[in-house]
Amino acid sequence: MILVTGGTGLVGSHLLFHLLRQGASVKAIHRKNSNIQRVKEVFSFYEENPAALFRQIQWIEADINDIPALELAFEDVTSVYHCAAFISFDPNDFNSLQKINKRGTENIVNLSIARKIRKLCYVSSIGALGKSATGQMINEESEWNDAFSNVYASSKHFAEMEVWRGAQEGLSMVIVNPGVILGPGYWKSGSGLLFQSVARGMRYYFPGGTGFISVGDVVKIMVQLMDSPIKNERFIAVAENLSFKSILEKISHGFNRPAPKIRLKFWQLEFFWRIDWVLKLFISGKRKLTKQGLRSLRYPQVYDNLKVQEALNMEYEPIKACVDYACVKYMEAHSSS
Repeated sequence: MILVTGGTGLVGSHLLFHLLRQGASVKAIHRKNSNIQRVKEVFSFYEENPAALFRQIQWIEADINDIPALELAFEDVTSVYHCAAFISFDPNDFNSLQKINKRGTENIVNLSIARKIRKLCYVSSIGALGKSATGQMINEESEWNDAFSNVYASSKHFAEMEVWRGAQEGLSMVIVNPGVILGPGYWKSGSGLLFQSVARGMRYYFPGGTGFISVGDVVKIMVQLMDSPIKNERFIAVAENLSFKSILEKISHGFNRPAPKIRLKFWQLEFFWRIDWVLKLFISGKRKLTKQGLRSLRYPQVYDNLKVQEALNMEYEPIKACVDYACVKYMEAHSSS
């Protein structure tokens, strides 16, 4: 029996589809108010009869900080994919990020050790890798530097420390560090906001860039690592290093819309993050740009994906193909709106 945390998210839903297509027996954790029907919608992107697969999931209502509920979820489980996470770059969410990402991962690791789980796969982030201020390529051995990290990256770094601690206590594990994950179905969160913004029309683009990968490739890497004898290692999952201008151009092409032409200048962004900070004092909502976020735009990060390619003989899906498919599904979902 395989347990998937974060089963209602972009990675979790695609992982569930992949595992069920392989014939695996699967449990999935979901929070009380999460929308599990969205998982069936994701299945419908790839399967003519999504309901039949969806019915095979054994759903468990549990918070990853609710130990009694987690203990029930872990019954008869042999392998765990830990995909659950809280994503926010707002410094005001520091405590929530630490509680969910760091402490929640600690709980998953402890139960995996106690139940003698065969193997754990933790979905981390390239944010948990060391940052480079010189343009040097980042790999799995890059040194962590919290001077360049945002609150989300920090929480994922400390979560990884819990997974490494589990390895020292005898737990077999692998860590996957994906770049920005692209895929269909989640238009109001994560990378889905890029598609939504371009579909509505964008004139401006941010400087800088980062690593990108399709959700299908992330799932493929996770499953192959879990099925392999590889253990107690981490792997960067980045198909292409792209500028934000380039990824927005690809999405614009997928929607057959004009690409953003105006590059935001750093003095404009310096002004914006300060105004955003002041507005947050009086208006509820998430910060849109932080000082740390601006710093990351000044230093585009380039990621080395050679390790996972050599370990798994990996061939990545081109980002353009992934983007084009996501654009088609976005337009189908919003054709009547």
